[in-house]
Amino acid sequence: MSGRSLRRLAFLAAIVLAGPAAAATQACRLPGVEHEARCGVVQRALDPARPNGPRVEVHYAVLPAVARRPKADPVLFLAGGPGQGAIDIAGGVQRLLGRLGSRRDIVLVDLRGTGRSSPLQCSDDDPMAPLAAGADPARRLAALKSCRERLQKLPYGDLRFFTTTLAVQDVDAVRRAIGAERIDLVGVSYGTRAALEYQRQFPQAVRRLVLDGVAPPDMVLPAAVSVDAQTALDGLLDACELDAACRARFPALRATWTSLLASLPRQAEVTHPFTGRRETLTVSRDLLTGLVRQALYLPALTSALPAAIADAAAGRFDGLFALAASGIDPGGKGIAQGLHFSVICAEDAPRAASGEAPGRDFGNAFADEYAAVCRDWPRGEVPPAFYRITRSPVPALLLSGGLDPVTPPRHGAHVAAALGPLARHVVVPGSGHGVLSVGCMRDALFRFIDAETEADALAVDFGCAAKLPRPAVFVPPGGSR
Repeated sequence: MSGRSLRRLAFLAAIVLAGPAAAATQACRLPGVEHEARCGVVQRALDPARPNGPRVEVHYAVLPAVARRPKADPVLFLAGGPGQGAIDIAGGVQRLLGRLGSRRDIVLVDLRGTGRSSPLQCSDDDPMAPLAAGADPARRLAALKSCRERLQKLPYGDLRFFTTTLAVQDVDAVRRAIGAERIDLVGVSYGTRAALEYQRQFPQAVRRLVLDGVAPPDMVLPAAVSVDAQTALDGLLDACELDAACRARFPALRATWTSLLASLPRQAEVTHPFTGRRETLTVSRDLLTGLVRQALYLPALTSALPAAIADAAAGRFDGLFALAASGIDPGGKGIAQGLHFSVICAEDAPRAASGEAPGRDFGNAFADEYAAVCRDWPRGEVPPAFYRITRSPVPALLLSGGLDPVTPPRHGAHVAAALGPLARHVVVPGSGHGVLSVGCMRDALFRFIDAETEADALAVDFGCAAKLPRPAVFVPPGGSR
């Protein structure tokens, strides 16, 4: 064989061995992003044991660094949910990560089943739908059953293969596709669970780890929601009693809340937050606590809850529905419910018996509905090691909001202890679900990731976080209502 032939064979072998690293990107425009991005896709086996079987497309986008010579380690972002796509929130992510984009590429990955990556989207995920449709548990279960049956007819519709473990293997294929030896991994909410699993499987590929709103793999999500929401609500009621203006305007807020719960179910006429139509529906205890839980996510919304609770006790529920809808983008894709339940039914539902006693007011409704859905939902295989959090070989930054109703500091503290001496847990007392949106935290995050040495990263001062107060309770102007 000639030397030329040998060189050609070596070249072809290098391409084959490189696999997804040979993937190409193309220029693209992303929502909320001013500059041109690069978009790509890697083809992945739905079932790794059947490489020639059905495939999923895993889409990713790269927001190029501003610097002419960017750092070699890009920032890779994992969104929450489970079920949220990352690419469609590119503008928000770019603002969230701030200065990091000046020196490093920012990589957004739609995990399998989300966004553009072989999505498992349910047609009923429509914020414009009548409120009664979302208020009736039986209708929600019937809609999810119909969605599941439709999704299972898709070419990639074997729902057993949409787990966190498989999703992060796709993420590593993206890392290789963009030619990055190591990445700075940032996960928010459910994305923190995915980030922990990625580091467990690919520790050599992580340079820095950032977890905002920590959702551990051993957290039984449906059960924990009730406990953590109760803690957040009790904190709000306590804060009102300690605040002179709130106490003067709502002198018996705790009793008002208890009385409101006791009055349910009841008929109410409500204005749809997005369509503006007036609708009549039954407000149940479970619907009410669900609305309150949604409003607890953001302190700015939580500050208006006392007024909304007082209004609801007087028969006016518009405020609660409006607050609960404030975090929803009616034009966005929202959560891919099919992926959401594929993950929770595989990873959390089998461990429901090890969950905690429910919160006093929030009860078991949330967990019971998940149990009903998961009875018939196909369950993927989850390795036992998935639930074990191992020592972090690199600096890890964990961020918790003191007012967070879903991933409060107790979960961050648990994970930080398991990750060991290279982990730092920062609690922002006056923040809710998601701490990176706090202005001073963005600069501190930049310094943590940009630090040349591990010691310098761990020495970054996050003292600004402790100074953030709980937002003052909103007291409506005027006299008695």
